[in-house]
Amino acid sequence: MTFLDMLGDSERRHQSLLCVGLDPDPARLPDDMAGDTSRLFDFCAAIVEATADQVLAFKPQIAYFAAHRAEAQLERLIAHIRQAAPGVPVILDAKRGDIGATAEQYALEAFERYGADAVTLSPFMGFDSVQPYLKRHGKGAFLLCRTSNPGGDDLQARRLADLPEQPLLFEHIAALAQGPWNTNGQLGLVVGATYPAEIERVRRIAPSLPLLIPGVGAQGGDAAATVRAGWRGQGEVTSGPIVVNSSRAILYASSGPDFAAAARAEAQRTREMLQAARV
Repeated sequence: MTFLDMLGDSERRHQSLLCVGLDPDPARLPDDMAGDTSRLFDFCAAIVEATADQVLAFKPQIAYFAAHRAEAQLERLIAHIRQAAPGVPVILDAKRGDIGATAEQYALEAFERYGADAVTLSPFMGFDSVQPYLKRHGKGAFLLCRTSNPGGDDLQARRLADLPEQPLLFEHIAALAQGPWNTNGQLGLVVGATYPAEIERVRRIAPSLPLLIPGVGAQGGDAAATVRAGWRGQGEVTSGPIVVNSSRAILYASSGPDFAAAARAEAQRTREMLQAARV
């Protein structure tokens, strides 16, 4: 199955738009694990098992593992997701952006070393920095487009004076992804939940692309507004998929021995809220 096939199948089976971000901060692990970098796998595996039937996808963030020399734990975690949540796609949040032979190596890392189904990328260096990932049949890639951080305005909200009608940079990225850059049909965009009006603008430009939407939960994004702005479909049939990510609100719902049960309860609450907003 291609990444988009997996995404659609997972949405239908689990009736979910929720992606759980796996960003394990050793300082915020439950009390009996706190500060122990050798327990990152144990913590994340428990979260995966508790939420497997509630999610559309999982999104491990590579920096939270690499910073602690825990890449082997990340490899083990993705293999565990395959067993505990079969058919649920894995999006490796790496935000890579380089050209030529280096991009080829990053693609090898994401798709062969870690076995991810999709990866996040920076489009700043142009199409030749994206193309190596799209040469992998059926694998997905999400381009940073309109991110949820305040500093995104520094570049993403600037107008491109040399193009007709002077689009903003993020609008131009959306048009490229919907059009000539989408050579394997598996390209998507990252658009932050803190800007629902701009999610809607991106959706008008890219009506069928999957949107990865971080910022719901601890970052304060409005879940219902996010779904109304980005999700497109008829009944249970999705024509414009969205992947709404929540990380800290689910991961750290409790710091006690009930952390996995608390994570499940928060994931279920968020999933139901997202489903209710589909109109």
